[in-house]
Amino acid sequence: MIDVLVTGAKGQLASCIRDLEAQYRHLNFIYADASMLDICDVNQVLSFFKAQKSIDYCINCAAYTAVDKAENEQQKAFQINAEGPRNLARVCVEFKATLLHVSTDFVFDGESDKPYVEHDIPNPISVYGASKLKGEEAIKEVLKRYFIFRTSWLYSEHGNNFMKTMLRLAETRDTLGVVSDQIGAPTYAKDLAKVLLDVIDANNNNYGLYHYSNGGITSWYDFAKEIFKLSNTNITVNPITTLEYPTPARRPKYSVLDKSKVKQILSCEIQEWEMSLKVALTRL
Repeated sequence: MIDVLVTGAKGQLASCIRDLEAQYRHLNFIYADASMLDICDVNQVLSFFKAQKSIDYCINCAAYTAVDKAENEQQKAFQINAEGPRNLARVCVEFKATLLHVSTDFVFDGESDKPYVEHDIPNPISVYGASKLKGEEAIKEVLKRYFIFRTSWLYSEHGNNFMKTMLRLAETRDTLGVVSDQIGAPTYAKDLAKVLLDVIDANNNNYGLYHYSNGGITSWYDFAKEIFKLSNTNITVNPITTLEYPTPARRPKYSVLDKSKVKQILSCEIQEWEMSLKVALTRL
C-alpha cells in the first residue's frame, strides 16, 4: 500500500479526493484537518509524520484562500501559504516523501494577452498571490521530489465557491451583476483531484511545476450565465466592470493558464470547463 497524507481535510479539494479514493484501491489515505495537523508548526508536522511511520506522498490541500481578507491578515496568509508548505517540504525531505502542492493563477499580474506558461515571471498583485508564490519558492528551495500545480477559479459541490454562491444568490434575487472584464478558466476541483491521484497512482517522477485548469476561456459573467443556464435558474445577469465592483484585493484581469506541459509530460486529458460544470451541477 502507498500511504498518502492529505492536509486541509475539510476543504473542497480534499473532499473531492475523498470522493475519488475508492477508485485508487492500493492508496491508503490519511486525512488531517487543521485541528489534527497545524502545518505552520514544523515540530507538529514532524511529530505527525513520525507517528504515522510511513508517509509516501503528501497532498497539501491546506491553504489560506480568503483573497480579500488576506489584505488585512497578511501574517496569517503567509504563515499558512508560505511557511506551511516550507514545513511540509522540510519534513518530506527527512521522510523521503513526495509533496504535491496546489498553487494559483494569482501569482501573475494579469497583464499578459496570452495564456501563462510555467516559466513566465510571476508578479502577484495581492497578498494572497504573494503568499502563494512564497510557498512555491519555499518548496523549490527545500525539496527535489515535488509537484506544484497552479490552478484557477476552483469550484465543486463542496465548500464555498463561485458556483455555489451564484446559486445561493439566485434564490433571493431577480437580477445579479457579475464582473465581465476578468478573464480566466474555471476548474472543477474533482478534475484536479483526479490529476493529483493519477500522478501518485502512476508513480510518476516527472517532478516540477505545472499549470492545470479546465479547457477554454471565459469571464466570471459568462461563467455565471452558464451556471444558471445549466441549472435552469431563472435570473437576469448583467455584466459589470471591475471598477464597478471594487474589492480590497486586486485580481488579475487575465489569468488563463497554458496547459501544454501538463498534457505532454503528465499525459493529462483536459476537460472543457462547460462539460465539467455540467457534471458538477448534476452532482450538486
